[in-house]
Amino acid sequence: MVLRAGLLGVGMMGRHHARVLRELDGVELVAIADPGGDPHGVAGDLKVLPDIEALIGAGIDIAVVAVPTRFHEDAALKLAAAGVHTLVEKPIAHTLEAGQRMVDAFRDAGLVGAVGHIERFNPALQEARRRIEAGELGAVYQVATRRQGTFPARIADVGVAKDLASHDVDLTAWVVQSDYERVFAQTAFKSGREYEDMITITGRTKSGVIVNNIVNWLSPMKERVTVVTGEKGAFVADTATGDLTFYANGTIPLEWESVSSFRGVSEGDVTRYSFAKREPLRVEHEAFRDAVLGQQTDVVTMEQGQRTLVVVEAALDSARTGDSIKL
Repeated sequence: MVLRAGLLGVGMMGRHHARVLRELDGVELVAIADPGGDPHGVAGDLKVLPDIEALIGAGIDIAVVAVPTRFHEDAALKLAAAGVHTLVEKPIAHTLEAGQRMVDAFRDAGLVGAVGHIERFNPALQEARRRIEAGELGAVYQVATRRQGTFPARIADVGVAKDLASHDVDLTAWVVQSDYERVFAQTAFKSGREYEDMITITGRTKSGVIVNNIVNWLSPMKERVTVVTGEKGAFVADTATGDLTFYANGTIPLEWESVSSFRGVSEGDVTRYSFAKREPLRVEHEAFRDAVLGQQTDVVTMEQGQRTLVVVEAALDSARTGDSIKL
């Protein structure tokens, strides 16, 4: 069976979806819609349709929604009503109420609704989670993420929390397989916009893992790092390069008296793993395709996307009030 795919939005992210959809086995990209036209010239032989109604009218089985966040709900609800399985870019929606309406619509229609939290499909994080599940880290104590870089002029309708911190909230909960239980956050507004451009989130998961997410749009260096510290050492995942390194706790006794009196861990072997590194967007699309075909996959469900938005909104509330928030 070949799934007929439609794509809404061919901007900075949509152009990559168009490429992957064209290359994906079992999928045929048959329609593209974008009221702003085709700025990156990705339509090829396809006519650029004006809106979501025209996209649905093309007779599609699956859709990818890659328009600004505030337009997600309208498109998703129309696709659900038309019986179209849908992958929506993250965050799921601009408000919790809108996100919940999307969750309800796809659940009630018996359709696959997914959210594009692409970091979950990064090879470094997938390898880290596999090794954590296998017990190579022992008990997990802490997850710290750093996601920093320059300001993206293309993002105009949300702040750094929903645009970027949502990645870290999703990947953290996924890697340790436990939802956030409590958050405290602080934000900064340094670029003259109405939305925050820096946020730090500290928290704890239901399983007791302590969490720290540092995110900003105001750094001249690009950094995409996740550090998972546990009983046997620490995994360091660089999601920009897809590299995973393990820093093992040392087993050699210390003979330096002033250091050995500190009853902590010592440095052990450092291992940089070699493994297949596939493009995260392609892996994400394969998981969505397979879920539509009825297979068990680790696709990010709309329920999970909504949970991530709940955590991010709680973090923003915490920053506004100065209070720690229990979820």
